[in-house]
Amino acid sequence: MAERTEGSTEINATPEQVMDVLKDFEAYPDWAGIRSVEVKEKDSNGVAKEVYMEVSQMGMEAKYTLSYTYAATNGGMSWTTTEASGALKDLQGEYVLEAADGSTKVTYRMGIEPAIKVPGFIKRQIEKQVVNTALGGLKKRVESR
Repeated sequence: MAERTEGSTEINATPEQVMDVLKDFEAYPDWAGIRSVEVKEKDSNGVAKEVYMEVSQMGMEAKYTLSYTYAATNGGMSWTTTEASGALKDLQGEYVLEAADGSTKVTYRMGIEPAIKVPGFIKRQIEKQVVNTALGGLKKRVESR
């Protein structure tokens, strides 16, 4: 999966505050376009390592489990698919956080491999929608706390 779609936004909060929202997987249905979430495994610090999610967007439904890795000192997180069914074969991505004068620049990169053959321009539209929904929801969620 070489192609990735990305977007960025500035959030008026510290990287730590942004990471607090990103690590709160149970709240993703409130802001991230995710229908349901279940944390399957946590590390010794109580941080989610594997998370099961269900989504329904643009008439396509998918169920998948993601494995998460966290960057040092609130620098972001990345994920890869461990299991998937429905319209999704693979999903990989990352949030990269950079502190910037009282705010945080958040970059979201992701790539989707659909389970069915989809023209490239439609795949990119789906990825753009996911990126825009996630960044917009994250910004609103963090700044409203």
